[in-house]
Amino acid sequence: MKNNTRKEKDILGGLEIPDDVYWGINTQRAINNFQISGKTFPYSFIHSLASVKKACLLANIELKLVEQKLGESMLETLDEIILENKFLDQFPLDMFQSGSGTQTNMNMNEVIANITNEKLGHKKGEKKPVHPNDHETKVNHLMMLFLLPCI
Repeated sequence: MKNNTRKEKDILGGLEIPDDVYWGINTQRAINNFQISGKTFPYSFIHSLASVKKACLLANIELKLVEQKLGESMLETLDEIILENKFLDQFPLDMFQSGSGTQTNMNMNEVIANITNEKLGHKKGEKKPVHPNDHETKVNHLMMLFLLPCI
């Protein structure tokens, strides 16, 4: 049986990523490098992080930093995570990782981008029209994004 993967590239090189997942190269690197405890974040944290991302996205749409139609598609994806408990298996990272939460933040960004892009007729990993960095991190301070769900 053939193992279906897609290849993604970044400044560190390329990686094969299972084609049936919505995370991307940053998450895959974290999976490969931070297998520490085997404990993943609880769903309540994932919901909270998605809720903070949604609030930031709503502000960015209002400020016209994210185009309305694209933003609405991203909001739909976030609501599926928050309200319908969909895609919770797409957050596999170990709770113990570098202290800033960069890996978990990028995991969320990649999942939102890939799901939204797929709905809009694009392939996972294409990073268009939604890019995990360019659209998901506008005007967001990483430490605040990661710490707010903990409060």
